[in-house]
Amino acid sequence: MSARELWIERLGTMAYAEALELQRQVARARIDGSLEQDTLLLVEHPPVVTLGRSAKERHLLASPAQLAARGVELFEVERGGDVTFHGPGQLVGYPIVDLKRHKQDLHWYLRQVEEALIVALGEIGISAERNIGYTGVWTSGRKIASIGVHARDWVTWHGFALNVSTDLRYFDLMVPCGIQSVTMTSIDRELCAGKISMPEIERLVSAAFGRVFDLEVRNVTGAAVGIASSGQSRRIDLDRSGTRV
Repeated sequence: MSARELWIERLGTMAYAEALELQRQVARARIDGSLEQDTLLLVEHPPVVTLGRSAKERHLLASPAQLAARGVELFEVERGGDVTFHGPGQLVGYPIVDLKRHKQDLHWYLRQVEEALIVALGEIGISAERNIGYTGVWTSGRKIASIGVHARDWVTWHGFALNVSTDLRYFDLMVPCGIQSVTMTSIDRELCAGKISMPEIERLVSAAFGRVFDLEVRNVTGAAVGIASSGQSRRIDLDRSGTRV
C-alpha cells in the first residue's frame, strides 16, 4: 500500500451530529497513528446551521424556534469561522489530513482546500477564484463554497461546503460566514448548460484533492464507521477496479 494515499469515503446523507462525531473519531485515529492515511469524508446533511468559534449572535437572523419550525437543526462547533448552512444538494467534505506529512501551516492548508475546489469547478467550466481577505471560493463575485476548519496536533477536521443544487433561500436565515451583502450561488445556478450529478462532483472534487495534496486517491468503504465503532482501524474494503476517481 502506498504511503501517499488519500482515502475517499462517501457517506451519503447523514445527520450532522452523527457525522460530527464520526469525523472527530477519525481525526483521533489519525492523531494516534491507528489510521495511517489522510482521509476525505464526503457527505450531504439534512438542513442544519452551524456556528463556528467566531460566530456573532447578530449574524443568525432566525431564532432557534424559527429554525426548528423550518426543520433546521442548530449546532455550535469547534471549527473556525462564523455561521453557515449545510443541507440537501450541498457537498460537504471533511478532510482528515495530517499536516505533519505536508506543511505545518493552517493558512497554507486553507489555500490548498480552496485550490482543490477551484480546480474541480474548472473541470465543469466554472471559473472560480479566491476573494482576498476571506476564506472560501467565489465565482464572478458570488460565493459558491464555504470553508471552516479545526486542527489538533496538526491533524485537521471540519472542512468545506460546496453548493451544488442547494436551496439558496436557506442562507436568508443568516449573514453567511459573517460577510455582509454576500451573494451565495450554486453549481446549478452557474452552469449554462444542464446540471451535474452529485456523484460526478464527488469524483471531480476527490481527484482535485489528490492532485493538489499530491496523494493517490483511493475509494474506501467502511473506514470511518469502523474507526468510530471500534475506536481503531479495521480491515478496509478498497476499490481495486483501477478506475481513478
